[in-house]
Amino acid sequence: MLTAQAARNIVGIIGNVISFGLFISPVPTFYRIIKNKAVEEFKPDPYIATVLNCLFWIFYGTPFVHPNSILVITINSIGLVLELTYLTIFFIYATNKGRKKVVLWLGIEIVFYAGIILITLLTLHGTKKRSMMVGILCDIFNIMMYASPLTVMAKVIRTKSVKYMPFYLSLANFLNGCIWVIYALIEFDAYILISNGLGAISGLVQLILYAWFYRTTPKDDDDSFSKPNEVQLSSSNRA
Repeated sequence: MLTAQAARNIVGIIGNVISFGLFISPVPTFYRIIKNKAVEEFKPDPYIATVLNCLFWIFYGTPFVHPNSILVITINSIGLVLELTYLTIFFIYATNKGRKKVVLWLGIEIVFYAGIILITLLTLHGTKKRSMMVGILCDIFNIMMYASPLTVMAKVIRTKSVKYMPFYLSLANFLNGCIWVIYALIEFDAYILISNGLGAISGLVQLILYAWFYRTTPKDDDDSFSKPNEVQLSSSNRA
């Protein structure tokens, strides 16, 4: 008979696979940057934000904060490596202003992250209190990043065109939210549940908008669907 822990592990592995798909979604963007040897109008902000998100989920999954969360650590560790790789590529081809921005914000994140670790470990005793503090921070950053597609969604409604809404990214975002909601419900974890529940709702709304406005998208926009996706959904949750 399948135990709850075994079921949770299976769902977590599936969640890791879907989350990995979200992590590699910016690859076409960085292929273009390398090919053109310029960052053009692309911004490093989503990748900088995702680095901090991954760091906090890795900390959340450690045994001294929230035991039995190894799958949370694995996918976020992979995500951290990928996001740092993206930022390295951006740094190489960016202007001096862009490079300074990357270094400045990564420095601020490291200081902030180190401060939270020290406060958590030195002032909070027991995994319950630590899970609460770190979990709330993880949810705040996840919710902020899940809100990132709102500007694109507003544009879809305004223009009645899905030209700038990446369907597969929206689908992956929805599936990612759903699978981690299931993961959180099997062995109840409110912090994973809240942010991913909102993520699943966000993804569902995006898919509904896509289906509704696909038919009203001008035919001369068809060629846009074959272009590489240049929208980074940094709200892709990793746990």
